[in-house]
Amino acid sequence: MVAGDVAALVERALGGDRVATAKLLSLVEQGGDGARAVVGLLFPHTGKAWSVGITGAPGAGKSTLTDSLVASIRADDLEVGVLAVDPSSPFSGGAILGDRVRMQRHSTDPGVFIRSMASRGHLGGLAVATPQSVRVLDAVGKPWVIVETVGVGQVEVEIASQADTTIVVVNPGWGDEVQAAKAGLLEVADIFVVNKADRPGADATVSDLSGMLELAPGSGWRPPIMRTVATTGEGVDDLWAKIRAHRESLETSGGLATRRHARLAAEMRALVVEQLLARWGGITEGDRFDALVDDVASGATDPYAAVDSLLADGA
Repeated sequence: MVAGDVAALVERALGGDRVATAKLLSLVEQGGDGARAVVGLLFPHTGKAWSVGITGAPGAGKSTLTDSLVASIRADDLEVGVLAVDPSSPFSGGAILGDRVRMQRHSTDPGVFIRSMASRGHLGGLAVATPQSVRVLDAVGKPWVIVETVGVGQVEVEIASQADTTIVVVNPGWGDEVQAAKAGLLEVADIFVVNKADRPGADATVSDLSGMLELAPGSGWRPPIMRTVATTGEGVDDLWAKIRAHRESLETSGGLATRRHARLAAEMRALVVEQLLARWGGITEGDRFDALVDDVASGATDPYAAVDSLLADGA
């Protein structure tokens, strides 16, 4: 797509054209020159939205919780964008999933924009595409953007932690606390949500989380533990209030600037990796690479020396 076409799409999106916004998101997800052009034109219009990351184990009820949270936000007459992220596959994500369909009650609401995202072969992956997609929704006037991920693998945790407020969703009987700690949830969570809190074991889960938080270092904002029943909306208004309280805490303490600065640094590192992959991706193919693999396999050289030789050839 030529620069003039991108500029026209940006102008339409800034004017409220939802189809143009969807096309800009597609360009951003694809990466490359199109994403660069979109971000360059939209960047001056960004910086106003507050992003909320929601992550948790599959089946925790994240999509239903997101749906209910959107309803609470809309009840305050605020617009919201939703990015439903599937880092694992370009085929399994999207609105065809049952959980995604639950959010379709908001699809005719002009104050809500819902987008499913998948890897789509993006070199830098969704770690690069997600912040740019948030920027698109920010620029077109969505003051709140929810980023919901499908699970709690390392990629999902990284995506969710790119938000201003990160919510970790667990269920009663969530199991091994050590596994949660390994996934980095304690480090990234600003708010814990025990969803399906009407089920047996909710009290024990709250107690487990409280115990873990007691052992966690740090000062300032202490992640609260909220109880919700997303299917009925119980507790979701309280969660919405706690999200706003977290925002106020960050804004008044100066922590927001620090957090966003660190996030920009991480984003720029990811972009550097993407650019290097784009420039050097072909170096791991061809006869020269195959010959070096053979040398390592035969013991003629070691992997580090082989890579140094490969990079020297490509310099």
